[in-house]
Amino acid sequence: MSNSEKLIRSLQEGEHDEVLRQLYALDGKDASLEKARKRAIRAVEEFVKQFTPSANADIALFSGPGRTEIGGNHTDHQHGRVLCGSVDLDMLACAAPNGLDMIRICSEGYPLVNVALSQLFPREEERNTSAALVRGVAAKMVELGYTLYGFDAYVTSEVLSGSGLSSSAAYEVLVGNILNHYCGGALDAIQIAKISQYAENIYFGKPCGLMDQMGASVGGAVAIDFDDPSAPVVKKVGYDFSKCGHALCIIDTGSCHANLTDDYAEITREMGAVAAYFGKQFLRDIAEEDFFAAIPSLRVCCGDRAVLRAMHYYDDDRRAAAEAEALADGNFERFLALVNESGMSSTANLQNIWSISDPKHQAVSLALALGRKLLDGTGAIRVHGGGFAGTIQAFVPNEKLAAFKTGMETVLGPGKCFVLHIRPQGGCLVIS
Repeated sequence: MSNSEKLIRSLQEGEHDEVLRQLYALDGKDASLEKARKRAIRAVEEFVKQFTPSANADIALFSGPGRTEIGGNHTDHQHGRVLCGSVDLDMLACAAPNGLDMIRICSEGYPLVNVALSQLFPREEERNTSAALVRGVAAKMVELGYTLYGFDAYVTSEVLSGSGLSSSAAYEVLVGNILNHYCGGALDAIQIAKISQYAENIYFGKPCGLMDQMGASVGGAVAIDFDDPSAPVVKKVGYDFSKCGHALCIIDTGSCHANLTDDYAEITREMGAVAAYFGKQFLRDIAEEDFFAAIPSLRVCCGDRAVLRAMHYYDDDRRAAAEAEALADGNFERFLALVNESGMSSTANLQNIWSISDPKHQAVSLALALGRKLLDGTGAIRVHGGGFAGTIQAFVPNEKLAAFKTGMETVLGPGKCFVLHIRPQGGCLVIS
């Protein structure tokens, strides 16, 4: 019997059920457990069908989770503080070494990605593609002194592209964990996150901060201080969201992130322009009182929107730390109030809920307004992640969840409101 057949049989016989329960917050639900088991089996079967591994191939399953930004909207790229967490929607990969100088990845529904380990320089034609992310992760690991070996992988994803759960970070972290496993396992979760950010910045072409990758890689709810991005302070927040009486919902507004890279980059550019006024690169290096004293001059040299976005940075940086503290203290009502404040600041000051290039389409604004009406003064709601399009986030009282989900999906469409859980594991080897 081949190793792939052994893995399938062990999944069928329930040997890995506890691992799957923990990974997907299943709480013993038979139907959900069966779905997770079948998904894992299908990943192995599709891997075998695509790549025909040898009978003794070192076959394994890996997971790269989506992440949810809980606090600190666009603060990470200014060396600020954030609160984020990995969620139970993930990319699941079946992989094995292939004995070639090549990484080959087949993602369900997408063309095969081939990356030669002998050709790891950036390629302009690959920008904004999965191949760029694979090449960038591999290149950074080689730069750090690791010897890489080729592998094949089949990936099935529940992290929808453009969902605000950062499918790119999930993918990068997944690739990083596969390479790490087959090349010695010396990297920790924080190092894998940094490697992933490098791939997205330099190879993919998106000037993101480190929060997405850290949220996907580390696992659980984590507070991160990026004062020194080369050595961020990462602290797990010991709070059990399952006991808060609220459901975490991510609502897909039906709008697309495509062609919004300039909108994201403009936030970084404008905050950077304010910092440059003081001879600095990042807002974290400028005292808030100095910023406020200089607003009359900043309006002239940077513009009002840049000033407002900087104001958001200072407030949301402080809020992210306060949210983590509220959760650590078990004060969920205080946490909800801070989440709502963050949402209003993103709307009024950061201004990332619709794109100035397409003002007629404001799906995020509409969804936020509808969500506030349905919550009727309870829970919390805010833009989620980069903004401008994509998703919003809500903490919904359990007793209102059914009506909230129905109300949102009546307007936005069936299946647009996802109820998620914060999972304790980040990117990881699941089963070997």
